[in-house]
Amino acid sequence: MRNLYILALLGFLFLPFLIFAGLFWGGMLPNPIVYLRTDLSSLVMLIGSSVLILTSASLILWRWARRQVQAQAARDHAQFRSRLRHELNQPLTAIGIGLARLARVPSTEERHEALAGIEIQIERLNRLTAVLGRLANLETNPLECISVDISDLLQKTVEWAQEEHPETENGRLTLIPLPKAWPLPAVSGDEDLLSLAVYNLLNNALKFTRPEDTIEIRAFEHRAKVVIEINDTGPGIPKAEQLDVWKELYRGKDVSVPGSGLGLPLVKAIIERHGGEVTLESQPEQGTKVIIELPVE
Repeated sequence: MRNLYILALLGFLFLPFLIFAGLFWGGMLPNPIVYLRTDLSSLVMLIGSSVLILTSASLILWRWARRQVQAQAARDHAQFRSRLRHELNQPLTAIGIGLARLARVPSTEERHEALAGIEIQIERLNRLTAVLGRLANLETNPLECISVDISDLLQKTVEWAQEEHPETENGRLTLIPLPKAWPLPAVSGDEDLLSLAVYNLLNNALKFTRPEDTIEIRAFEHRAKVVIEINDTGPGIPKAEQLDVWKELYRGKDVSVPGSGLGLPLVKAIIERHGGEVTLESQPEQGTKVIIELPVE
């Protein structure tokens, strides 16, 4: 974001000069040859005044751009705190209710039910803090990179997802095989993290699609990159929410499926840490396509 503001600043400063130069060169304005005659002190004064004006304007615009970046960062941080408070309040409230119930119910069966509910919420808190820890580590810790065979990784990750979701045995989740004549090149990265990123996308697709929907995953090489596409025929994501889904703890307005709102942000952090890019395309009631691009070794 900061780089965009700097580019906008430079464009603002030089745009008038480019416009006038283009008008002169294009013959839209008379372009006479001008001879200037002045003494050295006046020339130095003119150059110095021009530099001072441009420097002052640049400083003012740079300060404005920095304030905009800081204001946006403050808004994002406040939004993250609000979402985190909401995500923590839900299990903590449920644990409080479970403890109150545990204190007053007499039967052993009801006490076991209350304890089971508390354990579920504690596990939810553990998952939330674990993912937050992973996100923090991605920003600070170096990657343990090896040569990763993406074809093998996708096969293992699909099998992992199928084990976690037995309902996929009916062919709902399909890995489209590569032609043997066009094997994928390897990428350099942390195999466990890349597998986790793909699994999170598959898990997300399985959670948000219907039993009759299908999910296809395929990969190919394009312009020195390995491209992984995950397509589903699910309900899709509203246009207004498609950028927000990558934000930490964001939950769609009409989403009723349980989740922490950290799966997609973790995917984005992992892929970008590997020098790649992840995007999505979606149409309501038609489906969603998530695209991962990773540089080859």
